[in-house]
Amino acid sequence: MTSTTSEFDALRDRALICTQCGLAETRTNVVFGVGHRSARLMIVGEAPGKNEDLQGEPFVGPAGLLLDELLAGIDIARPEVYIANVLKCRPPANRDPKPDEIETCKPYLQEQIRMIRPEVVMTLGNFATKLLLRTDTGITRLRGQRYDWWLGATLIPTFHPAAALRGGEIVKDQMREDFALVRAVLDSTPTAEGQSSSDPKSDREVSGSQMELFP
Repeated sequence: MTSTTSEFDALRDRALICTQCGLAETRTNVVFGVGHRSARLMIVGEAPGKNEDLQGEPFVGPAGLLLDELLAGIDIARPEVYIANVLKCRPPANRDPKPDEIETCKPYLQEQIRMIRPEVVMTLGNFATKLLLRTDTGITRLRGQRYDWWLGATLIPTFHPAAALRGGEIVKDQMREDFALVRAVLDSTPTAEGQSSSDPKSDREVSGSQMELFP
């Protein structure tokens, strides 16, 4: 990891007492993130739900169990990855995050990514994917591909596990394909030019503004 443990702990401590937006008034717990602080894979969702708010950990309950199953399918255990959300506090009634909440909370995610420096960032669902890729294109069109991204990472979008629980095996199969792509990227060997020997070019390159998600 490129940053000290104390720096990461200090960031977490600041988040746990954050009162910079109105979500602080309705949350039960701040859901900062969980996992390996030098993870090669970082998973980013939208915001905590009811179970996450109660337990203070992202992706628990049925959606979390499916996420664990998908990770196991590519021989990765949950403790090996780092899991976080765009928002660290639950929006009331699971409503969509508001722009001011995103702007207030975004620096925490920025610093998490900067310190962890994952090789792959996997976004779960429409919201996180649109935000991190700075696009209005929906997840159905974006998934199934890899994107060159910020700090040299590869970003791979997929559906949110909750969507798979509603959509059945078709959506789960598509998610399995996306997780297999994650495995392929992690297994590839970088060349001196910084490209992978097995997959020399992403299917789509993002613009410079997308690669500077946190200007």
